[in-house]
Amino acid sequence: MNFISWDINRLKELVSLWNSEIGMQFPIREELFIQNSFEDKNILQAGSLIAVNDENQVIGFVVSKCWQENLDVRMNPEIGWIQVLLVKSSYRCKGIGSALLRKAEQALKERNIKTVHMGRDPWHYFPGIPKSSEKVLNWFRQRNYVSGYIECDLIHHFQNQPSRFNPSKYDVQFSLLTIEEKQEFLSFLQRCFPGRWEYEAIHYFHRGGTGREFVIIKKDGKIIGFCRINDSKSPYIAQNVYWAPLVNEPLGGIGPLGIDRSERKNGYGLAIVEAGISYLRDRNIHSIVIDWTGLVTFYGKLGFKVWKEYQQLSKDL
Repeated sequence: MNFISWDINRLKELVSLWNSEIGMQFPIREELFIQNSFEDKNILQAGSLIAVNDENQVIGFVVSKCWQENLDVRMNPEIGWIQVLLVKSSYRCKGIGSALLRKAEQALKERNIKTVHMGRDPWHYFPGIPKSSEKVLNWFRQRNYVSGYIECDLIHHFQNQPSRFNPSKYDVQFSLLTIEEKQEFLSFLQRCFPGRWEYEAIHYFHRGGTGREFVIIKKDGKIIGFCRINDSKSPYIAQNVYWAPLVNEPLGGIGPLGIDRSERKNGYGLAIVEAGISYLRDRNIHSIVIDWTGLVTFYGKLGFKVWKEYQQLSKDL
């Protein structure tokens, strides 16, 4: 057994291992794996490794990340991430996973990372460890990872239900963002939601986004809120449609969403979600996922139910 550097030439083997182990719950596509685990500039090469057996076959891997992009967004340089750690079932309990984790943590320490999160990375797959994997959760807890919040992916199949959204009952205007409004929108995010959401929007436009993935609210001509909507035509595979192969029809995604703090408690949050749903359904998308949220009751008002659950885990290095 040996550990080798992170290598895109091993793509098919890595994807095959993923799908053989967890593909029933989280089916990975080569396009998504390249996007999240090779193209992300925050991948820490020294802490991303492949385990191979004596026949040079992939039997495990780990991907770690730390903030490395030259972008003026508020990302904490002392936070690191383990994006994924996976070992082939027949090779478990042999110390391979422990070695991969140890090497990743050491590489993060050498970059002055103070805290490491499981998942939650830029271009992440998971906001934590899937709660269905109790053995995996216990394995990390034994290695001093501490539990945080429970996060959920929610889903709803609207099918023949009529849209309930009536924009005329609000004192604001709902619309899809236009490319001409790009700078105003980015300024809004920088002011009201600096950090990850601003970061994701910057990348959206870098990848050719035109605005069709953002519903905005305007009041007196100014943007006061937004809701991201995703589908198969979006410029990259967004988080809430990662697991589209599990759904036997076109899948859409809702979120993130946010309302300017000074305009909250007016019902605009739920309204913009309804607007996003309406736009997706106009595109003949009736199965919709909301990812990485703890607001189960809030979204439950619109019929969304828990689909997948994740346990946040972190460790101080």
